Amino acid sequence: MSRRLGAVDIGTNSVRLLVADVEGAGADATVTTIDRRMTITRLGQGVDGDRRLHPDAIARTLAVLDQYGAAARDLGVEAMRATATSAARDSSNRDALFDPAAAALGVRPELLSGEEEARLSFLGATASLASVGAAPPYLVVDIGGGSTEFVLGTDAPVGLISIDVGCVRVTEQFLHSDPPAPEELSTAVTMVRDHLTDVERAIPELREARTLVGLAGTVSAVAAVEQGLREYDRDRIHHFRLTKAAVEDVFRTLATESAADRRHNPGLEADRVDVIVGGVAVLATVLRTFGFDEVLVSEEDILDGLVRDLAAS
Repeated sequence: MSRRLGAVDIGTNSVRLLVADVEGAGADATVTTIDRRMTITRLGQGVDGDRRLHPDAIARTLAVLDQYGAAARDLGVEAMRATATSAARDSSNRDALFDPAAAALGVRPELLSGEEEARLSFLGATASLASVGAAPPYLVVDIGGGSTEFVLGTDAPVGLISIDVGCVRVTEQFLHSDPPAPEELSTAVTMVRDHLTDVERAIPELREARTLVGLAGTVSAVAAVEQGLREYDRDRIHHFRLTKAAVEDVFRTLATESAADRRHNPGLEADRVDVIVGGVAVLATVLRTFGFDEVLVSEEDILDGLVRDLAAS
């Protein structure tokens, strides 16, 4: 018998909702999507500088959570989990968000560690990979706004780490010109590469991975731009094989355009224009550093992991 479950992911750049009918539990569960939404609220605005959530960012995020809570109730959700990740981890005033968020959603957001975020992302992303012939072991990379998670495994994680690198963080720290100056891009790539040495130290078996799986908005946006999608099409993005050459081409194009020109690329959401170069810098550097020829894009991610995990509780 299936249960109607909900999950909300409050990220540094976007807030997302999944309502799904779930039969079974964990990696073996059957998940049927009823509603899936994503709204960019930029909760992490300025957090890297002063370690506090900005009042405007909190207000934007709460407005979306009010909508998501109402949608979940209207759809008859039986149980829900809400989680917050990098921006909330880094802020000293997260309760200014969590207290009203609990009223909006009916559940208080959980502050996830980077490791738990990685585990849930792996659970969501890998459940259906065998159906598309993806060869294990898998290295799952989840590029967020403030952090990026890496998880290696086949049926379960055997190594994982979260690093403080993401599209918003890289942009705010390094990419100040429009378009970014070559020396800014070089510094950003070098910083990402330095963090990747920590990844390889934490997951020494990393290079045994046969499939790189990419999650979250940056990866989906690059897949959409590469295909020239004028409207979001999940069927064309989910499990799309994005080659290293294509990532490098998109990176080169977006990084040399001004924001005004960049926004005209089909597949690039307007709210992602200012941080996409930082995100693609992370993706391209991962491919270069770890020697992958392609990344398999997954639209199943931490939200799917949350409902599978919730079904098991």
